[in-house]
Amino acid sequence: MAEPSDVIPAEALAAQNRFSVAARLRSFVYAGRGLRRLVYGEHNARLHLAASIAVAAAGLFLQISASDWRWLILAMALVWLAEAFNTAIEDLCDRIEPGFDKAIGRIKDMAAGAVLIATMAAAAIGLLTLGPPLLALLR
Repeated sequence: MAEPSDVIPAEALAAQNRFSVAARLRSFVYAGRGLRRLVYGEHNARLHLAASIAVAAAGLFLQISASDWRWLILAMALVWLAEAFNTAIEDLCDRIEPGFDKAIGRIKDMAAGAVLIATMAAAAIGLLTLGPPLLALLR
C-alpha cells in the first residue's frame, strides 16, 4: 500500500510535465537518489560497484586505449542498467503481490537472468580487453 509521502498530488504531476530548467535539474537529483538507493539497498549492486572500480583501476594502470575504454564503459553500463531494471521490476512485483505468486516469481527470475547475461558479457569483454595487457605485463 502506498505511503502518504509516496503519493504525488495531481497538481504536482501536471507541473512536472511542463518543461523548465529547474525541473530538468531536479530530475538529476531524483536519478542520483535512485542510484544511491540501488547501491545502498542491493548487495549485488555493491558487488557491481566494486567490480567497476577494479576494472577502472586496471584500465588506468594498464593505460589502455580509448577504444578499449569504450568497450569497458559499455560493458559496465550494461550491467548497471540490467541491475537497475531488475531491482525496479522486483520492487514493483513485490508491491503488486507481496505474497508468493508463481507468475511473479517467473518475472523476477527472468529479470535476474538478464543481469546474469549482462554480467557474463561484461566479464567476457573485460577478459578480452584487459587480459592481453595483463598477460604482457606478467611476462
